[in-house]
Amino acid sequence: MRMKALVTGGAGFIGSQLALWLEKEGHTVTVMDDFFSADSRNLTGFSGRILRQDVSQDFECSEKFDSIFHQAAITDPRYPTDDEVFKRNVNGFKNILSLAKKHGSKVVYASTAGVYGNGPVPMKEDQVKECVTAYALSKLEMERMAKENEGQIRLVGLRYFNVFGPHEIHKGRPASMIYHLWKQMREGKRPRLFQWGEQIRDFIYVKDVVKANLCALTAAPGVYNVGTGVGTSFNQLVTYLNEAMGTGMEPEYFEMPFDGKTYQHHTLADIETAKKHLHFEADWKMSEAVKDYVGFLDANVLIP
Repeated sequence: MRMKALVTGGAGFIGSQLALWLEKEGHTVTVMDDFFSADSRNLTGFSGRILRQDVSQDFECSEKFDSIFHQAAITDPRYPTDDEVFKRNVNGFKNILSLAKKHGSKVVYASTAGVYGNGPVPMKEDQVKECVTAYALSKLEMERMAKENEGQIRLVGLRYFNVFGPHEIHKGRPASMIYHLWKQMREGKRPRLFQWGEQIRDFIYVKDVVKANLCALTAAPGVYNVGTGVGTSFNQLVTYLNEAMGTGMEPEYFEMPFDGKTYQHHTLADIETAKKHLHFEADWKMSEAVKDYVGFLDANVLIP
């Protein structure tokens, strides 16, 4: 069934992949983005409407959408101004809720595994939250707002774990460590890891995240983990990169520069609720996803 969809943050990392996929599937797609932290090149080939608006500010939109995929946010957990992160992310969601109420739109919104902090793993949707950044706090507040609006709007929240893949390069420092390690290695440098590379992440390929957003359209309202349920150490990540790149570089370790309390040492999604109620399970195995991403980077990114 064809639909009219709005993708906020649609020129960003996940938003652009989602907008392009929806259009490819025959849906009518509108992108909303203020290009504060996005790149118009991410929308190469997109033929839909682009609204250059800041979702966190008051805006007028008379068009009715069947579904709204809300990806717009300041996503950098180390953004210099905590108040701005919280205010812009929460205000943006408030405006989307108002738009959805006006037109009866379904809403799928991006949350984060950052709400778990350094809590126990595997991380379950109902466990105690331990937010250690303003970004995570803003997403937890969005989840509270969604709960408050249950019954008025159909809302599904997705707690993204560590997403990587094409269209993230514009993010700069906050881009995935997979991109940064690939860049170091392509420049002939040893990949740099925090001592001693045993930190663990539930890395998930952006193509699977797009799939999760589509699953959310027919899922029961709620908040779901979007991860693989498989943890990968930083050392293992370098092994995957060496295999994909045909190299044999050893890591260079350096001292952790961040406060141990504000840095997530281990992320791992419990995926049982997502499998049962979101009807989502990741397709991409880590080694295959890294190989696919390296192929994209080698074909599209020029290293001097």
